[in-house]
Amino acid sequence: MPGIPTPRRLLAAANHRRTRTVEESRMPLTEHLRELRNRVAIVLVGFGVAFVVCFIFEPHIFNWLKEPYCDLPASKRFSVNGQATGDCTLYFFGILDAFTIRLKISAIAAAVVSSPVWLYQLWSFITPGLHRHERRWSLTFVGVSLVLFATGALFAYLTLPTGLSLLLGFGGNGLVSVLDGNRYLSYVQAMLLIFGLSFEVPLLVLMLNLAGVVTTARLRSWRRAEIFLVFVFAAIVTPSQDPFTMLALGLPMVILYEVALIIGWLNDRRRTRRGSESPYADLGDDETSSLDLDDAAVGSRSAGRAGTSAGGGSSSDVGVSPVGAGQGAATRVGGAGTFGGDAGDIT
Repeated sequence: MPGIPTPRRLLAAANHRRTRTVEESRMPLTEHLRELRNRVAIVLVGFGVAFVVCFIFEPHIFNWLKEPYCDLPASKRFSVNGQATGDCTLYFFGILDAFTIRLKISAIAAAVVSSPVWLYQLWSFITPGLHRHERRWSLTFVGVSLVLFATGALFAYLTLPTGLSLLLGFGGNGLVSVLDGNRYLSYVQAMLLIFGLSFEVPLLVLMLNLAGVVTTARLRSWRRAEIFLVFVFAAIVTPSQDPFTMLALGLPMVILYEVALIIGWLNDRRRTRRGSESPYADLGDDETSSLDLDDAAVGSRSAGRAGTSAGGGSSSDVGVSPVGAGQGAATRVGGAGTFGGDAGDIT
């Protein structure tokens, strides 16, 4: 039946999209806007469905987000009866706070759950305007960036208990934390987002190297300043700005940066080895290469004149003109280089 998205039709559409060239993907502006509208609608529908599912399972998600706070010693958490218990309750102080907290958790979880939908729609909207090699590189970088973001968010979640214990431990025996649920979730959300985005910085450096904007030799010459700026960046962007969180963010960034330098160094070696095989490898970046078109043209004209004269000589050998024979012989001898010069040194 027409219009039903059967598996065969979906596979054929995917193959057609994958094999289309940039010229075949051209369409008017109205068609681009219509396609963008349809893809945005699909993204909103996917996000809505994921939001409803996450809203139902919000208590389980909230308990998972609250787990770093629950891992703290009982003496650092407030209890109603004034005794240290295993209770790790978060509190709210506004009438609408409970509802907004649940909406915030559901929306964040829905954005993560529906990420395959909106990433696919974004990819499908962009790729028709890219060449095949650009699609391959962009797909690789998108996959690596997703892995780095997830790794950064997971690392932030694992370091949350230690950071909270350090920060809340400054209160001593006279102060006990009464955490607002809204502020606690904002703190956790900021930590996950900042760590995930910060882990993308080495990938950005690698992209600049692959694009030829900067070389690893220059990056290595700036290494001390770059490491210092990494820790300054970690101290500024972390919500708590404590030493432990700064080190927890700065050290992995430095390690990933060194890995990016190694990959960039391999790319520079490959580029240098490929460039050394070129006849213009010895030229500087600001030098122009000579095509020698004038010399080639002069050489071809000289060869033509020599051939013409040689033809005249052969006719003079038959006896048509003794003078011509002498000229033809002279030309041939000159072409052989008996005048003490090259073939082109005939004057």
